[in-house]
Amino acid sequence: MDSTHPSRRSFLTAVAGASAYVWVPKPVSGYTAAAIRASALDDRAKPGISKWEIDTPALCVDLDKMERNVATLQATMKKNGLASRPHAKTHKTAAIARYQLSTGSIGVCCAKLTEAEALSAAGIDKICMTTSNPSVAKVRRAMSLAKAHPEFIQAVDYEPNARDMNDAAKAAGIVASVVIDVAIGGRSGIPAADALALAQSIDKLRNLKLRGMLSYDGGVQHAVGFDKRRSQALSTIEPNVAAFEAMKKSGLNVEIFSGGGSGTYNIMHEVPHITDLQVGSYLFMDMQYMAIGSASGDAVFNDFAPSLTVITTVLNDRFPGRLTTDAGAKALTLNTPTAGVIGEPGMSYNAGSDEFGVIRVTGTPSKQYAIGDKLELIVPHCDPAVNEFNQMYGIRGDKVEKVWDITARGHSQ
Repeated sequence: MDSTHPSRRSFLTAVAGASAYVWVPKPVSGYTAAAIRASALDDRAKPGISKWEIDTPALCVDLDKMERNVATLQATMKKNGLASRPHAKTHKTAAIARYQLSTGSIGVCCAKLTEAEALSAAGIDKICMTTSNPSVAKVRRAMSLAKAHPEFIQAVDYEPNARDMNDAAKAAGIVASVVIDVAIGGRSGIPAADALALAQSIDKLRNLKLRGMLSYDGGVQHAVGFDKRRSQALSTIEPNVAAFEAMKKSGLNVEIFSGGGSGTYNIMHEVPHITDLQVGSYLFMDMQYMAIGSASGDAVFNDFAPSLTVITTVLNDRFPGRLTTDAGAKALTLNTPTAGVIGEPGMSYNAGSDEFGVIRVTGTPSKQYAIGDKLELIVPHCDPAVNEFNQMYGIRGDKVEKVWDITARGHSQ
């Protein structure tokens, strides 16, 4: 590597560090998660609590940034003639799903059945479950959801599974909506060449209603560089477009062609027949997504603001050039890429320990940090970080405005 050019990691660390920094005054009162929840009225926090007073590690979302991210996404969808069907696995929070639906999304996606069950129990009824359920017991539970929520849609990619679904739907006395998961890459779904035959088989099952297909390309979302990402996204989905056209030509009902994601939100309108996008991370952003680059040519993906953060407390300042914090892997999960320390471009963060983070001070910090001081981190990857917490704090102007239970936390089955 040319030593005159900074690495992408160091560049992103500097970008995160350059974000606005607010000095934490001392002394501050401390509020436990339970105390903030107990003092809240529904999901509205007691007025006047500063985010710097929350017990740490604390998961926070900047409401102004999150709302701007949603508005940006929805404006792009409107301009491009597409709908959004955001993935709730990103936030796992019923209150946020309701906000997404109220601002124009046609539904939400869930990755797992227990996630869909938790959100359904909280009143979210427009759910598309994007992962197939080969377990007969899970199929029966899914049909219970479909009976209670007629707009519930399930993915299927295997004919014996479709027959099990049909039997369970018949037993429940319903006709259940399904979409075929058509693979891009090798993670999940039926190969595109085999999709038509499966669709025709499903069309003969009296208790299943074919609604179309979904094709999510997870591999392209983090491709670095817009031109590379666009070229790859448009190329890898070509067999899936052909599968969709074959279904349509054969007279099958294909009103849904769902796919795309946050990294390709401004690309997928170029794909013929696409109806809606399964965006997720656009809501929060993270260090992974910030590294992919924007259509403008900027090395940082700045279409959406990083709204999700973890506040952490300094536990040890006794060693030169090093601080120990209370946010380790159990708060941040991933350590590659590393978390970004907001307002401190001269700091690098390591969450390699279960309970503790280590900050290496490689430049001149904005202040001399001491035990008890707090810092704010941009998370490496938003989805697993959210799953580590019971509640999330909605912040506006550094004050806690919302206290949201993470409805489907730990629901990964």
